[in-house]
Amino acid sequence: MAQRLDGARFRYLNEQLYSGPSSAAQRLFQEDPEAFLLYHRGFQSQVKKWPLQPVDRIAKDLRQRPATLVVADFGCGDCRLASSIRNPVHCFDLVSLDPRVTVCDMAQVPLEDESVDVAVFCLSLMGTNIRDFLEEANRVLKPGGLLKVAEVSSRFEDVRTFLGAVTKLGFKVISKDLTNSHFFLFDFEKTGPPRVGRKAQLSGLKLQPCLYKRR
Repeated sequence: MAQRLDGARFRYLNEQLYSGPSSAAQRLFQEDPEAFLLYHRGFQSQVKKWPLQPVDRIAKDLRQRPATLVVADFGCGDCRLASSIRNPVHCFDLVSLDPRVTVCDMAQVPLEDESVDVAVFCLSLMGTNIRDFLEEANRVLKPGGLLKVAEVSSRFEDVRTFLGAVTKLGFKVISKDLTNSHFFLFDFEKTGPPRVGRKAQLSGLKLQPCLYKRR
């Protein structure tokens, strides 16, 4: 019964995270820190069924690059990426599960402009303000910096439209890997500031929510 209740609460929390802005998610977890722990446990139990963890793919790639590159991990969870590479990593999330985590909204991280070499979003483009996250990544990335995105494949209705929207925010596509059955991987290079104004609609950034069925 307890397991069933936890499962129901996880599905409820998951729905909240995808259906509102990140500021609402931050308030939710500030008011109920236990909810984040329950969500993280539920999330991990889902992802560990996958044949390959996207964070491990990202870590493997970064280990082949200079260890001096400064990384910002947006939505770091338990800091698995920071634990897997030698690079300096700024870890950001809504709640701290590790002393290395800086608690904040991903749309507003406490970093200087053009201060990091790599920005990572590993299964963390949640909420209705994805554009804010990517614009914040653009702000903190150095010119020519690397943006790495891993997301659940079922969230994409049209990958080309998504890529087109991201390029309008000051990036160019370096590579994409759509071969995994569970998640897609994308690498972008920062080319400059966003090329469209705040009022411009970017429908390609409206990803499908990742909702889990009752079992």
